[in-house]
Amino acid sequence: MSAKRDIDPTLLESRLEALDGLQVVREAADGRPAYLVGGAVRDLLLGESSPDLDVALEEDIGPFLEALGGETSEYERFETASVVLGDMEVDVARTRSETYPSPGDLPEVEPASLQDDLKRRDFTVNAMAVPLDAPNELIDPHDGLADLREGVLRVLHDLSFTDDPTRALRAARYAARLGLELEPGTERLLRAVDLSTVSEDRVTAELAQIAGEEQPSTALGLIGDWGLLELGKGPRLVAGLERLFAEHQEWAEFADRQVAILLAVAPGDHPSQLRRRAAKLAAVVPASPAQRWHLAHGHVPGVLALARAAGASWLDDYVTRLRHVELEIWGYDLLEAGIPEGPGIGRGLDAALAARLDGEISTREEELQVALEAARED
Repeated sequence: MSAKRDIDPTLLESRLEALDGLQVVREAADGRPAYLVGGAVRDLLLGESSPDLDVALEEDIGPFLEALGGETSEYERFETASVVLGDMEVDVARTRSETYPSPGDLPEVEPASLQDDLKRRDFTVNAMAVPLDAPNELIDPHDGLADLREGVLRVLHDLSFTDDPTRALRAARYAARLGLELEPGTERLLRAVDLSTVSEDRVTAELAQIAGEEQPSTALGLIGDWGLLELGKGPRLVAGLERLFAEHQEWAEFADRQVAILLAVAPGDHPSQLRRRAAKLAAVVPASPAQRWHLAHGHVPGVLALARAAGASWLDDYVTRLRHVELEIWGYDLLEAGIPEGPGIGRGLDAALAARLDGEISTREEELQVALEAARED
């Protein structure tokens, strides 16, 4: 059972006023009907320090974007845009209604009122708004505040998951991050979700969002418990990746955490193939540093991180030390010493690198000697 929260909506105005960039957004609105909406309002109510600026307008967003300035990416089909202003990002959308031609399709949108816009959202806790010019007014037609206080995640209508089945994956992300429990009717609807009606790319996009969370293994565990996706060993691997990146700075610098976590659970042939490569690496125990280098070299960092999470502790030596080892000699040095162009050059350099990795040599002269001996072998 989720814990109840003591949420004071009277603090909303002071928290909103403290947001970086709010004044810039207000000046761009210049009296237009503009609202902070969705997750930004939810996070303000929860006292989160840096919620996103998610702004909706009840009119064409063009003049607002022009007044706001900044680097803009506009998505005309949905009348939305993302604006980068220095270190700040503002998501802008025209208030709209949505209809779904068939289950899992992308929606067809039409301009609509704020009330209709809030009605088409995923969960009650994300269906609240605050006017930018009246920050003490909470617009909450679906009792999102009450659900947030009770720790409940509730869809707005019975066809919510039918219209967009990826909302079920979003439910796992919100439940895990915010500590919310599914409302019984929502749970019943969610357990009937069929994700086969949406594209693999859309499922992957939702999993990528989960991979960027602080503790993605919790959300992935819910996805498995709810029977939404067959994730196999994915959640266990992700838990290992969480520990790896939290405890080992070298790995955090070497591999992208979100990419590695997504690789552990993403659908599709290519991710599956990369997971198989990681499993093979985790199943071997190389006897020497040179063998470790040759096994690890050439794999993308995410595969190596997966292998390490699966138990390949020998990869720590590769990440922290071996991958930085370089020869002081080049193929040109062997050519100058009389070795003809051909396979002998590569054979010589490989032998020198192996000796250097294994600690058998340490100087340029020794590298050249080992390389020449190997290059001259028939």
